[in-house]
Amino acid sequence: MLCLGIESSCDETALALVEDGRLLDAVLASQVDMHALFGGVVPELASREHYRYMGPLYDALMSRNARTASELDVVAVSRGPGLLGSLLVGVAFAKGLALGVGARLVGVNHLHAHLLAAGLEQELSFPALGLLVSGGHTHLYRMDGPDAFVTLGRTLDDAAGEAFDKAGKLMGLAYPAGKLMDELASRGDAEAVSFPRPYVHNDTLDFSFSGLKTAAAAFLDSLPEERRWPRPVRSAEGAPRTLCDCCAAYTQAVVDTLLIKTGRALDRHPDLKTLVLAGGVAANSHLRRQAEALMRRRGGRLVTPSPKLCTDNAAMVAYAGWRLAATGGHHDLSLEAVPRGRPLPDDLRHGPACRTA
Repeated sequence: MLCLGIESSCDETALALVEDGRLLDAVLASQVDMHALFGGVVPELASREHYRYMGPLYDALMSRNARTASELDVVAVSRGPGLLGSLLVGVAFAKGLALGVGARLVGVNHLHAHLLAAGLEQELSFPALGLLVSGGHTHLYRMDGPDAFVTLGRTLDDAAGEAFDKAGKLMGLAYPAGKLMDELASRGDAEAVSFPRPYVHNDTLDFSFSGLKTAAAAFLDSLPEERRWPRPVRSAEGAPRTLCDCCAAYTQAVVDTLLIKTGRALDRHPDLKTLVLAGGVAANSHLRRQAEALMRRRGGRLVTPSPKLCTDNAAMVAYAGWRLAATGGHHDLSLEAVPRGRPLPDDLRHGPACRTA
């Protein structure tokens, strides 16, 4: 079964082909450089860039794999959550293509696709605990199957990735700040600066990172002039010690907060022996290393995609679509794009399973 995946939820236009659970190829057009001029994603510009890139990327992907549209069994698309204008470009393209070639249309939950992406590279068994950590979302899920996710906790305000980006901006780090902060943190002393572990002195599995960002702003404001650094910071090379220590302490505060709640979720669901870590922030080396140590202490297993599959990509959408279609899941042309802040409807229909070989 050949599945085309389409991703356009934010600022990456991406398409990929997955056949019988195996990634064949993927293409991507990034808008990072353009949005960096504004210090963040501009929704209107993102939508226009998706519209500009979608057709040429599709042609390039199919051509270099010597495939035709008539060979597609499934067209899977991120239907939300995300930027509405961006999502609409991908959903409209998917609907037109599926209708034109008679392929099965599958709308994919972008967040669930992140967590399923690890299945492209290693065995993904259920049930499992899913920790999704991205720029826009921080969620804990109980995963009982590829289409059976139960939300256990979520952020009440800023997501972990957003907390990194906002703090990075305050520190003068070039956008996007996540990767550079990771490098700077590796050179610093996390004990040199004291940051709080926000919203952990409670009995919930929800997160809140807005207070941590405020604490970072207060610390930076309190620095005497002689300990400040020139901005913008574009490289870890030659970075001052104070900046490295600040990044290390901030990173450790985020990681500790995430893993405190993760450990709490594992305590409440003792049958879960696998932790699936995914999303853009899952590429953070400190989080990956300490999450692995957590599961090792508990006698469990950490499953996480390679860094290239942690950020927004179409391979995860194609793989999720393939898994759903293989069990008969599909949508009709009434499929709606769902922006961030609105719950995705449970409207996946089921019919005869697509052929899997």
